[in-house]
Amino acid sequence: MRTVTLNNGIEMPILGFGVFQVDNDQTQKAVEAALAAGYRSIDTAAAYANEAAVGAAIEASGVPREDLFITTKLWVQDQPAEANTIRAFEESVSKLGLDYVDLYLIHQPFGDYYGQWRAMEKLNRDGRARAIGVSNFAADQLIDLIINNDIVPAVNQIETHPFRQNVDYQELMKGEGVQIESWGPFAEGKNGLFTNDVLSAIGDAHGKSVAQVVLRWMIQRDVVVIPKSVNPDRMAQNIDVFDFELTDDEMGLIAGLHTGESQFFDHADPDMVRWLSARRLA
Repeated sequence: MRTVTLNNGIEMPILGFGVFQVDNDQTQKAVEAALAAGYRSIDTAAAYANEAAVGAAIEASGVPREDLFITTKLWVQDQPAEANTIRAFEESVSKLGLDYVDLYLIHQPFGDYYGQWRAMEKLNRDGRARAIGVSNFAADQLIDLIINNDIVPAVNQIETHPFRQNVDYQELMKGEGVQIESWGPFAEGKNGLFTNDVLSAIGDAHGKSVAQVVLRWMIQRDVVVIPKSVNPDRMAQNIDVFDFELTDDEMGLIAGLHTGESQFFDHADPDMVRWLSARRLA
């Protein structure tokens, strides 16, 4: 499995398995199937209410802990933020049945996320969270966090797919040492993604599905991606994307699908991204 190197030297698989919106009673079976298919990176969150099922799947799989990359996310707005972040982390690792996680993210930039980040910095220094990062942070929020704290987030997990490509934002993050990670890589099928003429034609040219084309596009852009499925056949298909390569022309055709619009909500102002990029490079 290809990996990316995070800003603290930790290796993270570029392709993982997500469990957002997977029902708790389906999660263990789905994660066991994903691990059997070869996935070694699993992404969950306290807010998904399925961490315990992920932990049960990890235990049942027999895959050595050191071979896994486990991500979960903080969801807490209680005060004081630092103490409640530590409490929330302990609850998450207990449900997962683990001593540490490989990546711990602030799920949303809500509440006292400075206090949350200070607690996460301590967890990182103590080795309980091998890497720490954020999710759904807009450019101004990310740069503000970097400027005013000690540890630069290793990852920012944001909505990224062919209709919202975040090219400028990815460049800004890269300049700061932050790895972009996609959630919603298929836009949940919105805007006709799975029947899109451009993606379908590229898939036909390679004997691959639209989903495989999208994942390969992400990988060639160095975007970490975590598709989800409860169908073992689709899990196997989604991980089978390392035996072909999109041409420059095909990458350009997919670039032309960008509209900049969220398929879910608006969380990144492109003008703000450009302004911050100019300021940071000045």
